[in-house]
Amino acid sequence: MPAQDETFFQVLQRAGYFTAHVGKSHYCEQSAGLHMRDCEPYMHARGLEYVHETTGPHITCRVASYMTDDWDTKGLWEKYKQDYRDRDTLHGGMVRPSPLPVEDFPDSYVGRKGVEFVETYEDTRPMCLFVGFGGPHEPWDAPGPYASMYKPEETPQNIPVPHGAESLPEWVRSKEDCEACSEAVLAKMPEIAANYYGKISLIDDWVGRILDAFANRGWLDDLLVVFWSDHGEMLGDHGRIYKSTFHESSVRVPLVVRWPGKIPENTVSDALAENIDIFPTLLEAAGCEPSRRCLGRSLWPVLRDPGAELRQWQLSEIDHRGRRMMIRSHTHKYVIDEQARGFMLYDLRNDPDEQHNLAGTAQAASVERELRDALLKRLAEAQYTMR
Repeated sequence: MPAQDETFFQVLQRAGYFTAHVGKSHYCEQSAGLHMRDCEPYMHARGLEYVHETTGPHITCRVASYMTDDWDTKGLWEKYKQDYRDRDTLHGGMVRPSPLPVEDFPDSYVGRKGVEFVETYEDTRPMCLFVGFGGPHEPWDAPGPYASMYKPEETPQNIPVPHGAESLPEWVRSKEDCEACSEAVLAKMPEIAANYYGKISLIDDWVGRILDAFANRGWLDDLLVVFWSDHGEMLGDHGRIYKSTFHESSVRVPLVVRWPGKIPENTVSDALAENIDIFPTLLEAAGCEPSRRCLGRSLWPVLRDPGAELRQWQLSEIDHRGRRMMIRSHTHKYVIDEQARGFMLYDLRNDPDEQHNLAGTAQAASVERELRDALLKRLAEAQYTMR
């Protein structure tokens, strides 16, 4: 994105907030040989006053950062890179603990730097701190005791591989979303899932430590926390692994918001939301005017009343082997490919496990037309000019 293209960091900064980023962001190009400090002028232009940036798991093998500098002093970076080279030779089925100590694992490094930032913060301005954990992300390399804290045999049963795909149109059958992994990889799914849950628990522990740091400063009672992710993980559901599909296991993500005295505790909402809604939500919380640049909707109507509705449709996009788009309501989901052909259509009310793909079928033609019209309308509303 252009450096001047408005972010919520820039708006909050203009409103008097100190803005800080620790961890992974993916805001700028990360090419081999780069050191992430080279991106700091760009990150400052995006509205971040303090930057301590790391990279995602795989890119960390090729791109340096303050984290890899620390590893270098301990003789760990080469161990990390060699471990990833070994894993790549066996593709998705390699499950084993990281060679890194727990305290040096990437998510531990990010969590620790988040804690240190809170502990040493001396500015008089209110702060906005963004902590970007790279995990829980493949490969399956939870460190130390986190690699064995969950038993493979106790992981949930996978959503099964759907049958009857042979009756679907060819453009549907040819999509990778309909292709299952090899039997060898599927047999390892319980082991993979157990390792993945360990990585989630590691992050969970560090989120707790960051909140403890705020509590120790006396700031927890007036702290707005938003916890969210960018994608899920198939973990064997539908016979698939990784992300980049619009099945619920991949496209549905956590969104937890907490602010004592401002948001009712222990409530759950079924309202449809999108990640871009976090932007206007934060601005409203800080008393800022809405941004003309962001197309999200503030979550505050739902945060005040969990029974409220925010929107009728959710839009999601994936650019992976061609750009694809999804429109989703409470009852249906519809997906088109880069040629605007519908290849996923599910009745989520009667088929929550997405076992019966109705795309291109005669019995769902009227529903498909309705969803297609809704998608085109949403895309038309979402047009804007870069400035």
